[in-house]
Amino acid sequence: MRRPSGYTYALPVDVYSTENELVIEASVPGLEPADVEITIEGETLTIKGERRAPLENVDYHIQERRYGLFARSLTLNLPVQSEGAEAVFEKGVLTLTIPKAEEARPKIIKVKSK
Repeated sequence: MRRPSGYTYALPVDVYSTENELVIEASVPGLEPADVEITIEGETLTIKGERRAPLENVDYHIQERRYGLFARSLTLNLPVQSEGAEAVFEKGVLTLTIPKAEEARPKIIKVKSK
C-alpha cells in the first residue's frame, strides 16, 4: 500500500494552556530541527515539514509509519507573544511553548475590607 506522491498528512498535535503559556506538542520521531518549519502569522500557527522514507527502491509489504510532507495549521484563540516562542525537540517530541499576551493572562483581584 503506497501513498500517492504529493500527499500531505495532518500532523497530530496536543494543545494545552497553563496560566502563562500556550503549549503545542507533536510526535515527530526521527526528525531533526532543520526538518520542521514553524510560523506564527496573525492568529495562525503553522507547523510543517517532511519525514523522509527510511528506504527507497524496495518493495514494502506493509508500510504503516507515515512519511512525506506534513502540515498543521491552528487558529490561536487567545493573544500570544510570538516573539517569546520557544521550540524544543526531546525524545521524538516537538514542544512549542508560546507565552500568553498580558491581556490573556488571568487577573487576580484582591478583596479589601473596610
